Amino acid sequence: MTAAVFDPYAPVAPTSRFLYGLNPLSKIAGPAPAMLALLFVRDLATPLAFLALSYALLLIGARFSGRLAALLLLVIPAGVVLVGCGFAVWVDATQVEQTAEVLRIGDRVLYAGALEVGFATALRLSAIVSLALVGGLTTTGPDLVRASVQQLRLPYRIGYTALAAYRFVPRFGHELEVIRAAHRVRGHHGGRGPLSRVARAWGYVVPLLAGAIRHAERVALAMDARAFGAHPTRTERYLVPFRPRDAVFIVLFWAASGAVLWYLFPWQPG
Repeated sequence: MTAAVFDPYAPVAPTSRFLYGLNPLSKIAGPAPAMLALLFVRDLATPLAFLALSYALLLIGARFSGRLAALLLLVIPAGVVLVGCGFAVWVDATQVEQTAEVLRIGDRVLYAGALEVGFATALRLSAIVSLALVGGLTTTGPDLVRASVQQLRLPYRIGYTALAAYRFVPRFGHELEVIRAAHRVRGHHGGRGPLSRVARAWGYVVPLLAGAIRHAERVALAMDARAFGAHPTRTERYLVPFRPRDAVFIVLFWAASGAVLWYLFPWQPG
């Protein structure tokens, strides 16, 4: 039996969490101004506020799982610490030497100002990532393409062709597991060293490429049989409407973002 392959384009299971019922475009348009504003702030409080806002939305509106918990509680905080310390080391000491010394190793001195600059950058990046996760974790690829075609008038030739190409990723994962299982059944172990691993991986290339070509031919024939690209528009089987609740979500998100920026006003001098 082969291992299950994660399909990022599989339908989302029904849930009562409100983020899954929103139009994908609303979950992009809502956080977009905040993400743009975060590119130009340099303080600590503003990205922390937006980080808290995105965490609250994800914990309330997204399905809570071990993956989400690990992402919010382990991955993002660890990234903040690593990126913050890394940027702090590279800050020009002459620009922050008037601040307090935190650590001295030989001739190298780590100043409090360098840590502030490093962690401000790290928090800014993590806030942008967290805001992007509001839509990224609660939207599937097909729904995003359908919404782009239906609301943004994206040519369906571009949208669905890109979607078909991305669908190759889980397909490749499944075929790779099948090829590995077939090699194990036939006793093609080839040893345990690193060179043996490389040799085994090289043995997967030809059957995987052959399977990819066969799959591409089937997809091309299926699209041609359905007259894909013959007409400027197509009838949609599944509609992704833009409802009033989507407009309310965008307006509320913009209002919350504006309130944070107005209250903290990160561009004030000093």
